[in-house]
Amino acid sequence: MNDLNHLPSDLEKLGFQASPAPLIVTGNRRILEVNRAFATLFGFEREELVGEHLLKLYPSQADYQTIGARSLSWLRHAKNGAYSDERFMQHRNGQVFWTRASGYTLTPKDPFQLMVWHFELLDRAIRPSVTLTPREREISVHIVNGLTCKEIGRKLDISHRTVEVHRGRLMKKLNAKNSAELVSKIIVVG
Repeated sequence: MNDLNHLPSDLEKLGFQASPAPLIVTGNRRILEVNRAFATLFGFEREELVGEHLLKLYPSQADYQTIGARSLSWLRHAKNGAYSDERFMQHRNGQVFWTRASGYTLTPKDPFQLMVWHFELLDRAIRPSVTLTPREREISVHIVNGLTCKEIGRKLDISHRTVEVHRGRLMKKLNAKNSAELVSKIIVVG
């Protein structure tokens, strides 16, 4: 029989690093440690992330601040110390992607002091408070990544005119007056 007392003393560290789930440990919104799956998800090497501010992984400072305020407010009142949401994050190459983030504070009186987070890449676009069709959600991801209607059309194998119609509907549903505002509202909706 295997004797568990003979396992390496750094088994927990090995388990953290080898976990297929993208995991990060933060202290006051600075990155203290990441595992390989997390570094891969964001396109960085571990050494490029440890010690950095979480802002490095967000598409915009506004998004970073909005999500931070929302999660801190929730954590201050959560009895279980847990928080979860869906949001846009940014890969090293600049591509914005949709993810589910689940965090747990180890310091409930000061929630951001020490937290463990799990990130899960979502293959669908957004689930906003307004109702979007699956095609509108799909197109939203490409709009946020800066693709033109023609580029989106080629990528999705549909007419660029069809993309323009969906884009117009998105602008109306999200009450956006121009392209920059549309991108901002798509990101903030998450």
